[in-house]
Amino acid sequence: MSVFEDRIDAGRQLGRRLSDLRGKDVVVLGIPRGGVPVAFEVAAALDAPLDVIVVRKLGLPYQPELAMGAIGEDGAKVLEKQVLAQARVGDKELAAVEDHERAVLEDRVARFRKGRARQDLTGRIAVIVDDGIATGSTARVACRIARKLGAARVILAVPVGPADTLASLSEPDEVVCLATPRVFSAVGYHYRDFSPTEDDEVIQLLDAAARRLKDSPPPAGSATAADAVEFDEEVEIPSRSVRLHGHLHLTVPARGVVLFAHGSGSSRHSPRSRLVAGLLQRAGLGTLLLDLLTPAEERNRANVFDIELLARRLSSAVAWLGGREDTAGSAIGCLGASTGAGAALWSASEPSARIAAVVSRGGRPDLAGPRLSAVRAPTLLIVGSLDYEVLELNRKAKAMMRCPNQLAVVQGAAHLFEEPGTLAAAAILARDWFIEYLLPATEPGRQEPRSAGGS
Repeated sequence: MSVFEDRIDAGRQLGRRLSDLRGKDVVVLGIPRGGVPVAFEVAAALDAPLDVIVVRKLGLPYQPELAMGAIGEDGAKVLEKQVLAQARVGDKELAAVEDHERAVLEDRVARFRKGRARQDLTGRIAVIVDDGIATGSTARVACRIARKLGAARVILAVPVGPADTLASLSEPDEVVCLATPRVFSAVGYHYRDFSPTEDDEVIQLLDAAARRLKDSPPPAGSATAADAVEFDEEVEIPSRSVRLHGHLHLTVPARGVVLFAHGSGSSRHSPRSRLVAGLLQRAGLGTLLLDLLTPAEERNRANVFDIELLARRLSSAVAWLGGREDTAGSAIGCLGASTGAGAALWSASEPSARIAAVVSRGGRPDLAGPRLSAVRAPTLLIVGSLDYEVLELNRKAKAMMRCPNQLAVVQGAAHLFEEPGTLAAAAILARDWFIEYLLPATEPGRQEPRSAGGS
């Protein structure tokens, strides 16, 4: 018995079910080819960008239908170690299969994108859409690849699928399915019209989705391309006898700027800092990645824990931002990691402090000591659930604070947030906190902060 008229009908129904995602940082990813017409309607309903997630199964050399892994774009690869071990596949055999499948994948990517850049998934919600699932193998691979490409949250959305398969899926964070028939034979059985989707139709839908976003009128009060200028520059900031090096990214006019503070001297080159900075920049925030110590100073480990020194230099950077014409009126936030979090809170405790919000990521706010009670800036403490000692120190620091504050615990994360998806989850928490406290309530595209999910 058919449930949907066609893929368009299925996509529109699925879009209505997912309506609570509208206005959030979502990318809709259709699995070619049949999933793309469904995804097109979902993207339209959510006013979100549409892309494809192109994956290729790596089949065993002598049994291609059995997957020993999968590949995706930008070199993303997932290997099934248990299958490889049991099948005793050698490196050369694996490389030969991967080379063949990579060529097929790149050909499909070239056809489907026609030169369009892949949507960046870093720190965003990836909604993976197909026209239905049976065994779930393609969906599993797509979800794992999306997370490999940086998605903070992965939602699998399909019109129809068997309940037992849906219940067995562990790769997505959430599964949305409209129909789970008691008797399930094949996906096409549940559509009145299940005509094949051709490559040309996929390309046309992607082009149409891109035009839709391009032609959408900007929100009322938003800056136009004519009056907004975006730039990056390396900067030097004087602080007593030294000059601090930083990397400044601004969209002018800059309503809010987040200053990154790390206890070591490598903040502006840190891949983790750059990932978080990119997410804040997409939300309309400026960023200043700052080295609080010179290379020579960093060699003395004691300087990393000299919170008063770090705080003084952080205050110099805040004052420097206040002296620039393009940031003089900006709200300033501080994101501190490690001992930089203690320095950020120390600086924020000064009576004349211009810091409007603080986020500590895996930081040591306890190192600000008795100054914690003098902090007035709203503060979010983000700690990994596996970072037991630092988590306890953060709980004690929170108890000393009198400002609006919250402790958010990222499940499965250790001190450096190196586990898959954990850094992106922390970045989203930081972004939402800074949007709440640095950007005006009337800021175009401003999102309501999500629950930090902590204690």
